[in-house]
Amino acid sequence: MSIMAVDDQKISQLLKELGAWHTGHFLLASGLHSNQYLQCQRILQYPRHGMVLAEELVRRILESGLKPNVVVGPALGAVHWELLVAMALDKALQSNPVRAIFAERPDGKTDFEIRRGVVISEGEPVLVVEDVTTTGGSARKVVELVKQLGGSPIAVGAIVDRSGGTVDFGIPFLSLVKLNLETFSEPDCPWCKAGTALVKPGSSKK
Repeated sequence: MSIMAVDDQKISQLLKELGAWHTGHFLLASGLHSNQYLQCQRILQYPRHGMVLAEELVRRILESGLKPNVVVGPALGAVHWELLVAMALDKALQSNPVRAIFAERPDGKTDFEIRRGVVISEGEPVLVVEDVTTTGGSARKVVELVKQLGGSPIAVGAIVDRSGGTVDFGIPFLSLVKLNLETFSEPDCPWCKAGTALVKPGSSKK
């Protein structure tokens, strides 16, 4: 099934129109500071808009010759996203049912687990997704988890890559929007030096 392409400019416009793209002084989940923050749940709360993003990511995945049949995303940031991507992939492939799985951190633990009776089969091709990638920390942990469980991670997909394309997962990384936004450690942060109030909107490493 063919999917109509959506260009990066339209996606960026959608992020701004729905209030997902914020400016200010933010403590990112990576520990770095920035004057811009992306909160993609502002879009993903609307399935109609989320499906536009999911279908475009799937179009790019399939165009790259990749055919995953499992989509795994880290909770909580990718809980809606992994489901939408799996639905778009299932619709496009129209073959074996595509599964959507979220990886979670049990209380008190830093590593991800796949729980609740869900399993990944040996050699199963897996697409790992997250909403926004800064350092790639969460997605990288999920990629390693999939390997440990016997699955075969074949790509990572994100709505926004705010690393400017510098993150390397060792497998193809596809994003809808690439941003090279300035980030600073706390001692070097110009907004800290200017006394601008710091906001901490995120809760898990990306």
